[in-house]
Amino acid sequence: MEALDSPPHELLKHTLKRVWSPQLRNARDVDVYLPASYSVRRKYPVVYMQDGQNLSDPALAFAGTWDLDNVLARLADRGVEPIIIGVHNTEDRLLEYSPFAHPRHGGGRADRYLAFLADTLKPRVDRLFRTKPGRAHTAIAGSSMGGLVSFYGWLRRPETFAHAAAMSPSLWFGRDRLLEYARARKLPRGRLYLDVGTAEGEEALRDVRRMRALLHEKGIKRTLFAYEQVRDGRHQESAWAQRVGPALEFLFSRSGNG
Repeated sequence: MEALDSPPHELLKHTLKRVWSPQLRNARDVDVYLPASYSVRRKYPVVYMQDGQNLSDPALAFAGTWDLDNVLARLADRGVEPIIIGVHNTEDRLLEYSPFAHPRHGGGRADRYLAFLADTLKPRVDRLFRTKPGRAHTAIAGSSMGGLVSFYGWLRRPETFAHAAAMSPSLWFGRDRLLEYARARKLPRGRLYLDVGTAEGEEALRDVRRMRALLHEKGIKRTLFAYEQVRDGRHQESAWAQRVGPALEFLFSRSGNG
């Protein structure tokens, strides 16, 4: 999917500047993308997306964009109109997106990062915008390390995030502890989208397949779980731009709030 020179509609984008996190003791910008139909007469589901500076603006993206203008237009045509919250990462991205410390890279601040999303940012978003604040209408999504923290957030904060999209999650970061954690947790009531590309390497394929097998072992409902193994899919923004639309459609289709 290549970005068009002229998008089908102008993005309704607001930026919350330098949002302070008392949990992490830092600040970051947060972009808010509103559906074209945004109106005082309606309320909308919400997706909290990681690596927010990569979603739409080539001037901010560090590895290409997710072509969000076209993605949202196509979703709207199919009756799916979420508010997208693009949470910018910081220089501590690896630390904040990792649930468990890595012996070489450190990390393990994901609980604090998720507390920032759930306890600081979400109340502000719900106050300022026409959201459906309940868990059944709230999702978390991301790719790579952002996919890792989104998957973990679905397990760790199910009272906030009913649904998650974990695209090419970096399950190698704290792999065994994450598997143990997932094995011990009760699966949330909500939808999960999980994928990996076959060109991402054998380790990535093995890790995601192991997690898929564990989820099936725990009895995840087939109607609430979508798994995609994308032929020749690579670990890059252009690949995720092609998959994020179907992922969000799965999470928020009318039958998707189980």
